[in-house]
Amino acid sequence: MWDFFETVHHRHSIRKYQTGAPVEMEKLNAILETACAAPSAGDIQAYHITVVRDEQTREKLAEAASRQRFLAEAPVVLVFSAEPVRSAARFGERGASIYALQDATIAAAYAQLAIVAAGMASTWVGEFDEPRVREIAGLEADQIPLSLLSVGYPAEVAGLSPRRHLDDIVSWR
Repeated sequence: MWDFFETVHHRHSIRKYQTGAPVEMEKLNAILETACAAPSAGDIQAYHITVVRDEQTREKLAEAASRQRFLAEAPVVLVFSAEPVRSAARFGERGASIYALQDATIAAAYAQLAIVAAGMASTWVGEFDEPRVREIAGLEADQIPLSLLSVGYPAEVAGLSPRRHLDDIVSWR
């Protein structure tokens, strides 16, 4: 098992998955539990996670996501949706417009790291036809899909992604 820093640095977007290598239920549950352990505004967890294992549904998600075929080829796709109404009940407009989005995003990021820690890989997809994804995933009217995560065992080795230097990103005051 990797330590946290190794896990973070081994997270890369993978778009080719091993065929015939399903995601074990115990690992999937551990990933979901880790996502739900993420911090959220007021501990409200203003998000929903839809687990898509059905092949035809993954095909439809791939089509709704600009034909990103790897979504259909991965054995699991996680759809992370914000629930702004849940957050607004406590935090008003800021909860609806910001906190719910942050909650869902943080949960998805935790899931990505848990996927790596479980020996698998993923890719975060944010470009998709929102109404189609909402319909395909069977989301409620007040759930906003924010990201699709492909999940599976990698069939490729990802190269290092270029990163900006800390001096370009970090300011010290």
